[in-house]
Amino acid sequence: MHSLGKRLKDCYELSCDPTTGDNSSQIEIGYPRPQLRRASWICLNGSWKFTFDDAGQFVRPGDISDWTHTIQVPFAPECTKSGIGDTGFHPNCWYEREFDLPEQEGRVLLHFGAVDYRARVWVNGQFVADHEGGHTPFSIDITHVLNENGPQRVTLWAQDDPFDLAKPRGKQDWQLEPHSLWYPRTSGIWQTVWAEVVPSTYIEHIRWTPHFERWEIGFEAFVTGEQYDGMQIKVKLTVGCQLLVNDTYEVINGEIHRRIALSDPGIDDYRNELLWSPEKPTLIDAQVQLWQDDKLVDEVKSYTAMRTVAIQRDRFMLNGHPYYLRLVLDQGYWPDTLMTAPSDEALRRDVELVKMMGFNGVRKHQKIEDPRFLYWADVLGLMVWEEMPSAYRFTPKAVERMTKEWTEVINRDASHPCIVVWVPFNESWGVPDLTATEPHRHCVQALYHLTKTLDPTRPVVGNDGWESAATDILAIHDYDNKPTRLAKRYGPEVKLSDLFDRQRPGGRVLTLDGHPHNGQPIMLTEFGGIAYADREQPDADKVWGYVRSSDVSELQIRYTALLDVVNKVGMFSGFCYTQLTDTFQEANGLLYADRTPKFPLEAIAYATLGRGEEEEEDVMLSGVKASWSPEENVFPGAAKAGWTSADSIQSVPNCGGYPGSQPR
Repeated sequence: MHSLGKRLKDCYELSCDPTTGDNSSQIEIGYPRPQLRRASWICLNGSWKFTFDDAGQFVRPGDISDWTHTIQVPFAPECTKSGIGDTGFHPNCWYEREFDLPEQEGRVLLHFGAVDYRARVWVNGQFVADHEGGHTPFSIDITHVLNENGPQRVTLWAQDDPFDLAKPRGKQDWQLEPHSLWYPRTSGIWQTVWAEVVPSTYIEHIRWTPHFERWEIGFEAFVTGEQYDGMQIKVKLTVGCQLLVNDTYEVINGEIHRRIALSDPGIDDYRNELLWSPEKPTLIDAQVQLWQDDKLVDEVKSYTAMRTVAIQRDRFMLNGHPYYLRLVLDQGYWPDTLMTAPSDEALRRDVELVKMMGFNGVRKHQKIEDPRFLYWADVLGLMVWEEMPSAYRFTPKAVERMTKEWTEVINRDASHPCIVVWVPFNESWGVPDLTATEPHRHCVQALYHLTKTLDPTRPVVGNDGWESAATDILAIHDYDNKPTRLAKRYGPEVKLSDLFDRQRPGGRVLTLDGHPHNGQPIMLTEFGGIAYADREQPDADKVWGYVRSSDVSELQIRYTALLDVVNKVGMFSGFCYTQLTDTFQEANGLLYADRTPKFPLEAIAYATLGRGEEEEEDVMLSGVKASWSPEENVFPGAAKAGWTSADSIQSVPNCGGYPGSQPR
């Protein structure tokens, strides 16, 4: 077997090994689907043949006589890391590569993490799949089209109309050059491509749903392929060396739906040892086996957690207790790789940095993030608000696309304990006439109720920012940069009736007529946006932000003053600061685009946590112990942050014993 197809063990944090030859530049990334892992898989990242087809003259692989480029998958052709770096308008692009398969029996599944926007796939010249939706995965059983000998050839046609505003596109600009708060486009493959060998009957999908109140974990499994009487699924749950569950269930009509009751210790001190939270992210390892009589048919590894989130009156609840949310807006872009992380380590580093800055969560803004980010958020303890990328026209087609893709998103990610809130719409994008047009309001309400139907265990924010018609959290966006005005607008002397009847942050009403505030938690989910860019950087005079600081000291003063006020507003159950990193021309980040802090992380964390909150500060800053060394170039450009010694910046300790950390 070719070295690219080496059999990897079930230790799923292992990277796809960069190999010699034509794949020497492939991205280092761990198991692409961390909650359903198998031992035998092949990473197909690396060098692919590539060509643009702006005129749309090709309709099948045989039409292409000249592959004009080589591209490094999974990086989009618009980014420099792909080896192409062409940011022009290209509605069609084609990919092709060959690969070898391991010599073992079973069916072969070909997986694409995400292809923007429509993908058509051929294997060995035969058409096998058509998928629409730029942010969700799709899988193909390619067994029937495989060559008996020699390499296999996969060809993909990606269609992505840059001017189509009726498709979910998030922050991708429709103009040639990025402007305001819109970023470069992402076309084609932008998440990992991989293949795995499965038995003829196999576990296709599983879902975990913790029920803290009953001390149970909901478990669903779906078996596909040939069905036999007497099939059983065995589930073993462990935490470290402690066995929690070792149960067996009959498979009925290819499915299992069970509530797994854990042995409830009763006393909170013992219970707390098993609960997941940002302060103590305990994960439960899962081994799931499919048996036919006494024969092991299929086996997957997974993980879950005992964690519940809810709304109780005006507070967000985590594991039955009020929990204050300190979030940061995270666009999830990198300078040289756009929406694709440069490595698995880069995703982990982002999670660590967010926690080091005093935040306990992120609002992933207008992006469905790679599952590997969610994995690290699960492992290291970071809450995530997951938000659907917007379309910008309201048409029946746009509604159909949003509904389909959002359903796929929830299906992909519902088992991740880190996800605590779903957000189908942001700032009325795609539904611009909510105040005047009933179909727009009905669309928001429909997506809210659809989300609650697909996942009744998490709060849903129907339209984040303003013009609320259906929501579990009243989310406000207010970019007033004067702390005194924010204190006056939201302070203790303010009546809620006045807030919702008279205030217009962003020039918009907070709630629509007929949909008053009904006691839901109130959160300031976008504010700040303080821009600063080094005067020496290219086009420093063109950077964009809601308010601009002249130097780093002014940025620190402004941030500290804003957070001092927001932390003291008793009305708020949480906040989300704009934003984590500089993103192209939008220089609002607390970090530069290369993840260098603009001022020391200790100072950021102190302001984020609010002065005077010693207990929480001690908990969060206790992770700031191990040294980060600028001499080792942990973050490029560390000198910009004024780090004079290895002791001047600190790190969250490595999390030992997380799922997959030890081979079994």
